[in-house]
Amino acid sequence: MRRNRVFWLSVPALALLLVPFITLVTQTPWMGFHLAWGDGDAITVSLTLGMVAMAIIVLAGTPVAWWLAKEGGRVSKIAELIVLVPLLTPPLAMGILLVSAWGPYSIPGLALSRLGMSLVNNPAAFVLAQVYGGLPYFIIAARSAFYGVPQSILEAGQTLGAGRWQRFWHLALPMASKGLASAVALAWVRVVGEFGIVMIFAFFPQGMPVKLYINLQNDGINAVYTLVWLLLLFTLPLPLYCFSRARNVSGVR
Repeated sequence: MRRNRVFWLSVPALALLLVPFITLVTQTPWMGFHLAWGDGDAITVSLTLGMVAMAIIVLAGTPVAWWLAKEGGRVSKIAELIVLVPLLTPPLAMGILLVSAWGPYSIPGLALSRLGMSLVNNPAAFVLAQVYGGLPYFIIAARSAFYGVPQSILEAGQTLGAGRWQRFWHLALPMASKGLASAVALAWVRVVGEFGIVMIFAFFPQGMPVKLYINLQNDGINAVYTLVWLLLLFTLPLPLYCFSRARNVSGVR
């Protein structure tokens, strides 16, 4: 009886979340389902540069996540705050901060200009914007995955003569693999779907989110449905699969 009551109390929130996707299915002009001009290039930009950003995120974020999960003290708390601040900063504000930090009039920007390079409105800037959008999410999720690795197993490996790297590679990574997959999937959604930071810091080349905005402004709502479907196709299946796998592994019914 109590379970049924909780279910009916949950219906309004679930219905509220479902309405936009039902509307997407019913409002999509299926007879005129086609890409607008430039959409193919936007898809290529988002996916190819997104993969580059993801490689950077995983390589840079995994050591941080491992350290935060296994180390305590004031320094690790400060490091955790450093990760949380960009995660909680509104994307548009983060884009402005990146322009201030890496733009042509910043100290790094002036140094790069002397070498004939820049970090504004080019593929490198696009990747950097994606990294800022996805790295904090990956670190927080990966930290939770590593936190679930029992310390007793790592200590047993140390007793048997395994070095720090061996314990990490052969014990921690396999045991945290499901959670790490979810961390990668979450970061991928953030990377490919990032709009605010990219819009301010790297308007060119245009990825899918910025192209959606341009199509909406120029041609109206009917011009964006195809690209919306493709954006969802490229972002949702992987995290949904990973989260469902993690749920099954944890024994939640």
